[in-house]
Amino acid sequence: MLQTSAAGSAAGIRRMKENDPAGKDEGLSKLLHSCKTEASLPPRFQEAVWQRIERADAGVPAPLWHRVIARLEAAFSRPALVVSYVGVLLFTGLGAGYWHAEGKNTHAASEWRARYVQTVDPYQMPR
Repeated sequence: MLQTSAAGSAAGIRRMKENDPAGKDEGLSKLLHSCKTEASLPPRFQEAVWQRIERADAGVPAPLWHRVIARLEAAFSRPALVVSYVGVLLFTGLGAGYWHAEGKNTHAASEWRARYVQTVDPYQMPR
């Protein structure tokens, strides 16, 4: 929860409320300590965790696709960018659909013209 201090309210600065969970909610602490799970960890879980820690400590760069996904997630966490991206995709899709339909309509119109000429003059050969 954010609080505004007396000095911060004049400057518009907000500070985060300090959170000291130790001893504040004993009921919750007792409930959490009484809760026991029966689920077991997957095989070689600890080994996999230590391998990830060692890789992170060694400075091994993440694979390219991990970095790409991380950048996309960071970029799409901003709603304005998501709306503009969807708008561009929608505009591109509409343009491509219009272009494709224009080609089909041109082809159909030339075919209709040829059929009309054949109905008026059955001996006329299609072009």
